[in-house]
Amino acid sequence: MPNSSQDTYDVVVIGAGPVGENVADRVVAGGLTAAIVEHELVGGECSYWACMPTKALLRDAAALRAARALPAAGHAVSGGLDPAKVLARRDRFTSEWNDSGQVEWLNQAGITLVRGHGRITGTRAVTVTHTDGTTTTVQARHAVVIATGSSAHLPPIRGLADVAPWTNREAAAVRTIPNRLAIIGGGVVGSEMATAFSDLGAQVTLVSQTRLLPGVEPFAGEQVTDALRTAGVSLHLNVEATEVGRDDSGAVHLTLSDGTTVEADEVLVATGRTPNTKDLGLDHLGLTPGDWLHVDDNLAVLDDTGTPLQDSWLYAAGDVNRRALLTHHGKYQARALGDAIAARARGDKLDLSPWGRHAVTADERATTQVIFTDPEVAAVGLSAEGATAAGLKIRIVDYDLGAVSGAALHADNYRGQVRMIVDEDRDVLIGFTAVGPDVAELLHAATVAIVGEVPLDRLWHAVPAYPTMSELWLRLLETDGRDR
Repeated sequence: MPNSSQDTYDVVVIGAGPVGENVADRVVAGGLTAAIVEHELVGGECSYWACMPTKALLRDAAALRAARALPAAGHAVSGGLDPAKVLARRDRFTSEWNDSGQVEWLNQAGITLVRGHGRITGTRAVTVTHTDGTTTTVQARHAVVIATGSSAHLPPIRGLADVAPWTNREAAAVRTIPNRLAIIGGGVVGSEMATAFSDLGAQVTLVSQTRLLPGVEPFAGEQVTDALRTAGVSLHLNVEATEVGRDDSGAVHLTLSDGTTVEADEVLVATGRTPNTKDLGLDHLGLTPGDWLHVDDNLAVLDDTGTPLQDSWLYAAGDVNRRALLTHHGKYQARALGDAIAARARGDKLDLSPWGRHAVTADERATTQVIFTDPEVAAVGLSAEGATAAGLKIRIVDYDLGAVSGAALHADNYRGQVRMIVDEDRDVLIGFTAVGPDVAELLHAATVAIVGEVPLDRLWHAVPAYPTMSELWLRLLETDGRDR
């Protein structure tokens, strides 16, 4: 029989990624004790296999393109990227996949780390199995929070499982750039990795059953599509991979639904995410293991009928609740949830009104996202399609970003576009999308306008500095005025 022990804390968090870390941090800041359970690296997917390493893979090429878009700087640049140096910089951002720095942060924050795989075994009870087979039962006085994130989804394509496909993890941690890379999936991960590996010298083929970047405005996906094709990426859009195999030489062969065949050295699967909920003991609570967790507006877990669990002691934050599969929104949820749990424990009244301190309103009204392709895509709030589907009466205002003086100075032959979506009944901004080089830094102004529900008449008085790309706000308002 393995040895076992028991410890008690105010809050127990399963998952030490950015979401779990933020929940625990806010709980401790609120005067409670917290333990965090993790069986992999402290810091989670974002730190080691997603946000940080993938953006490091993309950044050098983006800087090189920016230099080459200016005549004098472009003349000064000779040669191309050194993939080894790109990978070395990536390694620095992942701390060589060593989590000692993040463990030190937990210690400094007063958060107890329990290493091992956690499973819910009773009311507010999590049993942790350690690598040596011993177990510890960690009991929570107030709440258990599931923040276990998500993993890459592998579609049921014949032969795919047998070829050892890459997911975002293998792509982010790559040691040798393959000569030929096939990518299945045209969403954010597929499009970003097509950009990165093409920049690093691979011959990239991307297969998508939809257009590129179906989650954003079509004009943004079209500009990314054009740029990838110009870079030499072979795109097979609106088709599916029906069979995958690896021959004796090690080459991977993909058969597509239109009869086309693709040959590559490796295949990366980027077809969405699946929740990390299979082995958490959810069956003890009447929940279905492996499913996304449904939550109410307080992030309390609901049963399969949509009813809160008795006493509402179990919560889910981040990817597992499927509200917004983005690290920054998971951290936003975590801050609100951690503060709410601490407030409840103190007997304080919660502010769950729209935009209240303990609410997570932005997940529905102001989801922000930057896609680090060439060109970048930045979006917040509703798309035109999403706003129409929600039954809102809207105005769509488009502007050529390349016609803005700041953009023309930023890069020769700058190409980009912006769109704002206006709620006609309230005359406030509810959606914004920009595509073009370096548009990521434009996003927060739109986010503030949407969250603040700033009337367009007031936005006229937010004077953009000249000559910057932010002049686009003046041009959008002028266009809106002329079009009405």
